[in-house]
Amino acid sequence: VHPCGRYRHNTVVFILAKEYNLKNLRTIHRLDRLTSGLLLFGRTPKKAREMEQQIRTRQVTKQYVCRVDGCFPSGIIECNEPIEVVSYKIGVCKVSPTGKDCKTEFQRLAYNGTSSVVLCKPRTGRMHQIRVHLQYLGYPIVNDPLYNHIVFGPNKGKGGITGKSDEKLIQDLIKIHNAENWLGMDGDVEYSMFKGRSKEDGDDEGGSQRNTPSPRMRTTRPATPGCAPPTPSSPTGPLSTDLTTVTNTGGGDFNSNNGSVSNNNSIGGSAMTLDLSRSEYTFQPDRKTTDKNCYECKVKYRDPKPKDLVMFLHALNYSGPGWSFETKMPDWASADWVETLQD
Repeated sequence: VHPCGRYRHNTVVFILAKEYNLKNLRTIHRLDRLTSGLLLFGRTPKKAREMEQQIRTRQVTKQYVCRVDGCFPSGIIECNEPIEVVSYKIGVCKVSPTGKDCKTEFQRLAYNGTSSVVLCKPRTGRMHQIRVHLQYLGYPIVNDPLYNHIVFGPNKGKGGITGKSDEKLIQDLIKIHNAENWLGMDGDVEYSMFKGRSKEDGDDEGGSQRNTPSPRMRTTRPATPGCAPPTPSSPTGPLSTDLTTVTNTGGGDFNSNNGSVSNNNSIGGSAMTLDLSRSEYTFQPDRKTTDKNCYECKVKYRDPKPKDLVMFLHALNYSGPGWSFETKMPDWASADWVETLQD
């Protein structure tokens, strides 16, 4: 969303400033990097502070939609388990009795025989709250690269049970992250165990994403009685001229329309699209330089595929005193959606 860690120019804030001349936007809230959906920015410090205060005092109602493994129970499911941060450095949380108070309401909207579309209403704003609570309930988001993973144990952390200490969990997460995102370093024996990646997806050897199969195993469950697919609906609401709304497409394009910025679901009017194929966004080998004494220069990272840049968690609606913003349902949230190899 904004410059932090390894990210500076390739953030929503910088893209809006450079491509659409929307400068000095004030961040009101954030989304996880892989989460799509609604982002709010204040155009003035006064408006940003006002909105931040409303969120802080829990006057803002948030609605997210996600797709989870299995048949999520019917009715309103409430999770009140406290959450604590296991490691700020690698960004991982867990349910813990010593964590901060936390509350999320869930409601199943649809079930297609293997996965469920779930409406999520977080009543607090903890880090990774929705993802951690869904993991605890045993219904992790289908393509969550972190919390839908056997690194949390054979049941992927269901019930808060991992069977290992926090220190061991952090060590294992770092190893898996390295295995799935790095090609390794020249002469580094730690990475010599990696097998070559198959070419079934059409990439050249040593191309994007992985050389080793992911330890994350997706759960496939048979159809469950009572899991008929009701049709999901999308709320609506007015737009405010004091705010800039942005739909984060998880690595996709941004379109501008009448002072707001969203994805291809723009509200009327013409839209201009950020062309990611332009020369300044493509890799230019002739400009690459290396330093033989630099550790980072020796590390070869994998290029992610489009499917690796989007998680099935979408910020659908934010509403407060006298205002409401929304986006449309993503394609993967349709009742009859079926995952394909391209997804």
